[in-house]
Amino acid sequence: MSSFRLDGKTAIITGGAGGLGRSMVLQYAEAGANVVVASRNLENCEKMVAQVEQAGGKAMAVAVDITDEQQVDSMVAQTVDRFGALDVIVNNAGRWGKSHAAEDTPLDEWKDIIEQNLTGCFVCCMSAGRQMIKQQGGKIINISSTAGSKGNPGQLHYSAAKAAVRSLTNNLAMMWSRYNINVNCILPGLIATDELKSYNIIPPATDKEGNPVPRLALTPDPENVADLAVFLASPASDMLTGEEYPIRAWLKSERFWQ
Repeated sequence: MSSFRLDGKTAIITGGAGGLGRSMVLQYAEAGANVVVASRNLENCEKMVAQVEQAGGKAMAVAVDITDEQQVDSMVAQTVDRFGALDVIVNNAGRWGKSHAAEDTPLDEWKDIIEQNLTGCFVCCMSAGRQMIKQQGGKIINISSTAGSKGNPGQLHYSAAKAAVRSLTNNLAMMWSRYNINVNCILPGLIATDELKSYNIIPPATDKEGNPVPRLALTPDPENVADLAVFLASPASDMLTGEEYPIRAWLKSERFWQ
């Protein structure tokens, strides 16, 4: 269906070389978008670009520190120079912190996690937003977390940063609606990325008797998050802004304190 396609659109995906970002890059390209793969590691970005181009898509690699305003502005300028416009940005880059009891959270780590997860998102929103205001349209998709809605014991800094991303999304949606800029937020829960699989924290797909676990009790895959990100970038979501979309298994631990 054409309303779910991204043909002719140009999208930046930060954190595009790992975790959720890889799936987003591949699915955006498959949907027809020109994709800018952005990450601190240029070599990893270039590998993703090669994968996209091998499948017949168009992509560009950009090394960027999302907390550096000049680097982010350069990323946006390079995108417009190469593809003519910036239609979508997915602010996916961010990271976990070390787990601590709340009272033992180090201030330097608090500042770093806020910088990586909130300030970086803000800087990218501002740079992309200025370009989209010139164009009188665009879509911003911020990746928060269920840690920002229900909390996450041991991750006081990460939870606070991701909660603030939700507020940033809501405020920008209101303030930039007059420019036809949609600003929405995805809240992934526990997702079966390669990294989390390596920590052995992803529940198995079968129970103790070897029976398949019901689909909605399974941990979502990165591709499931990418599906939602493609939808929010597509014309099918043109009337959606300032909204939050959790994606998580139907598990008590994904919705409530335990």
